[in-house]
Amino acid sequence: PSHCCNQWLFNSGQITMSEEVISFHGVYLLFCINPKFRGRTYIGYTVNPRRRIEQHNAGSQSGGAHRTSGRGPWDMILIIHGFPSEIAGLQFEWAWQKPLKSRRIRHLAKKSSGETKLMYCFRVVTQMLRTPPWCYLPLTVRWLMQEYLIDFPADCQPPLHMPIAYGPLSLPPKSSPVKRKKEDPQTENVSPKKSRRICVLCDGRVDDDDFVKCLSFFCKMNSHCVCLARVFCKNTSSLLPVSGPCPSCKTELLWGDLIRKKLGIAENNTEVCCQ
Repeated sequence: PSHCCNQWLFNSGQITMSEEVISFHGVYLLFCINPKFRGRTYIGYTVNPRRRIEQHNAGSQSGGAHRTSGRGPWDMILIIHGFPSEIAGLQFEWAWQKPLKSRRIRHLAKKSSGETKLMYCFRVVTQMLRTPPWCYLPLTVRWLMQEYLIDFPADCQPPLHMPIAYGPLSLPPKSSPVKRKKEDPQTENVSPKKSRRICVLCDGRVDDDDFVKCLSFFCKMNSHCVCLARVFCKNTSSLLPVSGPCPSCKTELLWGDLIRKKLGIAENNTEVCCQ
């Protein structure tokens, strides 16, 4: 199966393309390049990959993990992101770290004597991405460094709604809190302007924080997240939506793409190709 992915862009051998993501929750894989400890790996959770790798390489005194302290430098080579919450990311991290203790993937074979730690970690995560509940999440598999790229086996490809992307991420700076203006006594009782969006499925008004829209440029479909999720889950055994047709234009939509759009993943600085 093919996946949409971001094209590699290089400058003097380094990846220069970046993709801006808001509401970031990711689980990453580190690889040790210290000759004394080369080949060791580490799995962790982060909301800021750039800051986290700097902490790991600076040592535990700067916020890095005890297991990585004094053994650097480390490369952050792979990150799985798009988790809906910190809890979801931490659960994935724990299972990836301790696959033989996770009831969902403990059936996997142990690391063999001829298998490197990197290949074992990759083998585990290829199975996790195809295992409930993770296989239903709108995740992105991102290789951060070209030299560590490993192709997914033909029989262990991620679900079609999970893109495989390449290159670093750029996270927008946190905006400073906006100062609230003092209420005008003459206008404090005026009700806020209601949204003009109407859900095509239930005909109810759709608030700004509770709507999804079709990804087709020519379609004006708006709906409540819950309403569209119910349509996508209808006549399936899944409790979470994966894909379905737009109620208006009938374009086939991936739930993950809708959520990524809603959460604010920028599209204007990426080039799409087929793997």
